[in-house]
Order: sequence, then C-alpha cells, then structure tokens
Amino acid sequence: MALTKYKLGELLELTTETNEKLEYGPDSVRGMTITKEIIPTKADIKNTDLSKFLVVHPHEFVFNPRTHGKKIGFGYNRTDTAFLISWNNIAFRVKPQMKSVVMDEYLFLHFNRDEWDRKACFQSWGSSTEVFSWDALCEMGLYLPPLAIQQKYVDVYQAMLANQQSYEQGLEDLKVVFNSILDKEKHKAKMIAVGELLTEIDRRNDDGAIDDVKGININKQFMPTVANTTNVNLRRYKVVEKEQIAYSGMQTGRDKCIRIALQNSGQPIIVSPAYTVFEVNKNCVLPEYFMMWFSRSESDRRGWFMSDSSIRSNLDLDRFYETQIPVPSIDKQRAIVDIYKTYVERKSIGNRLRERIKNICPILIKGSLDEGRV
Repeated sequence: MALTKYKLGELLELTTETNEKLEYGPDSVRGMTITKEIIPTKADIKNTDLSKFLVVHPHEFVFNPRTHGKKIGFGYNRTDTAFLISWNNIAFRVKPQMKSVVMDEYLFLHFNRDEWDRKACFQSWGSSTEVFSWDALCEMGLYLPPLAIQQKYVDVYQAMLANQQSYEQGLEDLKVVFNSILDKEKHKAKMIAVGELLTEIDRRNDDGAIDDVKGININKQFMPTVANTTNVNLRRYKVVEKEQIAYSGMQTGRDKCIRIALQNSGQPIIVSPAYTVFEVNKNCVLPEYFMMWFSRSESDRRGWFMSDSSIRSNLDLDRFYETQIPVPSIDKQRAIVDIYKTYVERKSIGNRLRERIKNICPILIKGSLDEGRV
C-alpha cells in the first residue's frame, strides 16, 4: 500500500445553492464554532432576508473565511437534514467522482486538527480582518491512504462520537428534571429578596499571597482573567474563598446575562475590586441552590430587564438585591442540589469526552498515514 498526494482543489467543489424559494425558515439557521461544531445561530435573524442564505446538505462542509486568531470557524453536516448558513460563509463538498478516493468523515478528521488551523491561518491574508479564501483551501495538499484504511479510523472516531452523544443526551434529561422542579417551586416556595440571603464580604489580598486572578464568563464560571494585570497592584483585589459567590453587574443588559459564579475550588482566588463577593446565609439557602437559580435563562432575562440604560447596561447592586427567588426548605434544597451536582459532574465529564474526541483527530490521521505507508 502507499499514500497518494492530492490538492484539496482536486477533491472538493463549491456548493452555492441558496434558499431562494424560502423552503427553510429561521429554525434552520445554524452557525459554526472554532471547535468545528455546528450550533444554532447566535445572530439576531429577525427581519433577515433568508433567501440569500446557503443551503448545506448532509455530508457537506462549511467554513467562515474570516479567521479568529489561530482558529477557523468550521463545520460538517453529519445529520440527515439540511440547514442554512449565512451567505458570507463558504460551503463545499467532496466531488461525486472523488468519493472513491476520500471519505467525507475522514476529511473532517483532517480539518479537525490544530495543525490544519495553523496552516490555514498562515495562508490567510488581510490587515484588520484576516481572510482564508476558497482558493487558498484548494491549494492545500494532503496525503490519503486507501479507502479501507480511512474507513477503519473513521469507525474509531464515530464510535467515540456516538458514546459522547449518548452521554450528553442523558445530561439533558437531568437538566430537564431539576429545571422542572425549580419551576414548581416558583409557585410553592416562599419568595425572598436576594438582599436578605447574602452578606457582602470585602477581604482584600493585603499580603499579596494570592496571584490566581479570575474573571467571570457568560457561562457563570470563573476563568483566567483576560485583563492585563502587568504592574497592577493585586493587593487591592478581593479574595473569594470556597462556597463564596462573586458578582459583576457590569454589561448585564448588553450581554443579557448576569455574571455571577460560585467558587468551588479548595484554593482561594482573587477577582477585580469592581466585583462584589458574597456569602449566603446557609441557615436559609444553600450556595449551590442559590447558584442554580441564577444559572437559569429566566434569571438572565430578568437581569436584562432590570439593568439600567447606560452605555454599559449595568445591573446595579441595589437592583440585584431586589430580585426575589423561591426558597423552599433546606431539605428540599438539598435534594434539588444533589440532582444539580450530578448534572454538573456529568457535564464536566462530557466536556472532557468532547476534548478527548477533539484531541484524537490528529492521532487518527497520523495512525492512518503510518498504516498507509506500510
């Protein structure tokens, strides 16, 4: 056996079918991520002319020619239904006559590698916005093993993918359970203002012993800060201990999200002095239960509605304190939290599975090429 080298332009062709007859509606519009996933669009498509959108059929690919630093937004339609993608993206497929040379799924493994992203970004051009063109894609080369070897490694990938998808389906079932319980508690439990449940904590990093600076993302998780902390006095930063909650009211209206996070790690962290740090009254409410409530999109919508009309669209602390949440008995909270903890743990495992699947792509490609050389 031997490997055969091709240029991608020999294997691929553009697809330019548009939704001119409006056969597909807003629910069919998708976007793509730099992790090579197809997701429901985050764009506001109200009053958008969908007739110009591209139709992406099963086994077709799509990418965003505008690069995002070191990554290319990319996706592959492995479903059995078509979807729409914005007209400013590029859709393509394997040429029918080349199906005996390369499998769609094997080609996706090739694209789903950091190495390919690096090469694509290197070949992109532009100043403020770098563009990776269709012509640049077509000029890229790759080696292909025989189809039987491609199938062997695609089978490994698909088995891992099926396992991960099955796991995530069970995860969604858990989410439905605890959301359903919380919805019932809205009508049964006593409503208490947030300000009555929290005590503000203002402990500073006075000795400078902590240098783990965190911010809060829109997923309500602590993340490494994106701010430049060079020459910043970290002694002014606020300390967040385990089971304490950090809150930022800035840009709530803009992001339509309340930035709030529960500190679960055993080691203290520090956050910007602009943040507020709380402890909950544990005789009344469990920290995890409190966080559960503010993890709901319903709470984000209320925060967006209550935010001010400034440029930053802040949710000031006083307004946040006015928010009411249902507070059932501690025993009932604990039962709900147990379900929630299971969900969080399984979600973490699911994320690790997803990362492993991503990391396996270069290994599978290398294995197939090594076997093809034998």
